[in-house]
Amino acid sequence: MNRRVLLAAVAAALTAPASAALAQEPMVFGVITPLSPPGETSLGQQVKRGAEIGVEYLNEKGGVLGRKVVLSVQDSQGKNELGVAAYRRLVSSDKAVAVFGFIHSGVNIAVNEVAKEMGVPTMGTQTGAGDVTAKHYDIAFRTHAVDPPRSATWLGWAKKMGYKRLSLVAETTDYGIGLVKASEAQNKSMNLGLEIQSIMFDRTTTDLLPQLLQVKAFKPDAIVNIGVGQPMELMITQATTVGLLPTVPMVTSYDAPARPQHWDLHKGAEGVGINFIAFYNEKSKLSDLGEWFVKRYKDKYNEAPIYSALNAFANAVVFAQAIEMAKTTEPKAMIKALETGSFKGWSNVPVTFPQAEGMLWHNWSPPIMILKYTKPNQTQADAEVAYTLGE
Repeated sequence: MNRRVLLAAVAAALTAPASAALAQEPMVFGVITPLSPPGETSLGQQVKRGAEIGVEYLNEKGGVLGRKVVLSVQDSQGKNELGVAAYRRLVSSDKAVAVFGFIHSGVNIAVNEVAKEMGVPTMGTQTGAGDVTAKHYDIAFRTHAVDPPRSATWLGWAKKMGYKRLSLVAETTDYGIGLVKASEAQNKSMNLGLEIQSIMFDRTTTDLLPQLLQVKAFKPDAIVNIGVGQPMELMITQATTVGLLPTVPMVTSYDAPARPQHWDLHKGAEGVGINFIAFYNEKSKLSDLGEWFVKRYKDKYNEAPIYSALNAFANAVVFAQAIEMAKTTEPKAMIKALETGSFKGWSNVPVTFPQAEGMLWHNWSPPIMILKYTKPNQTQADAEVAYTLGE
């Protein structure tokens, strides 16, 4: 009996230092986001800010499973191959237990092809293309609006406004192609009767005048700007040059105009009259966690946050909640927790990841609306709500 007690004591002495060391070892959360061109750098910076505040929040609450959380941020430049290399580096070298921050759908999709083998779960922060989750990979999660409801929003807006002719000008990426296909299919299936002109362009282009002259010849009632980053901004500027804006309304496919930089890039009349898809404004109902984040963000940056920052913050916190629920960072246990749990994010609507059909697999979607600026230097809080999906 004494020998057993002695052996147990020796074993405890040998394992205790290793266990203590593990408890003290920081837990790494990985972020893959565009921080330099040709990626959507301004949204990438917002993701970085949101993720950093997420880690601040977690560490102020004592960390996760008693361990401090650290962030490893990787620049994808919006390029698939760089995103894949970043994921491999995060998992193999940095030992990241979760990866999020994706803005470009193509990058998210490419990373998931590697993640399904390496096992560490991903979360799309602002990636809308169907294939991010439609392949039903167990590692793939997303907290963003997928293509059909997004396209249904601008189609519903067009119907509300009484428009008959719509020009879609889209980049040739998973994002652009998916939204054009969804818009065309819904126009037909819902018998909206819109005459739709679809024009595609390479996302590396520095001149959209040829495409916009085609739009002008079509004489649309409205234009849907399905560019990301520089091409989206270029389309606004050059549409003004050719005389489309501000006469012909334009809606951007995501919430880039919500950023303060909008008025630096598009002064006066060029920025007025722009409509934009949005997922949040300062009138949105927030959880107590969301309210905490908004206050911390304003205190830190002296401006209101936009959706991408809110979502990156929530991604970090949701992953942390899942790890606490699973009581481990083992990927399969984390995945099971994400699939079965209900989590608190920035919205007052709980975050869940149902094993649903199609692209709604492992997907939580925010509310979707169209906001409109009516005078220079407005913020998203002052913008007019032109349409809300489902109204």
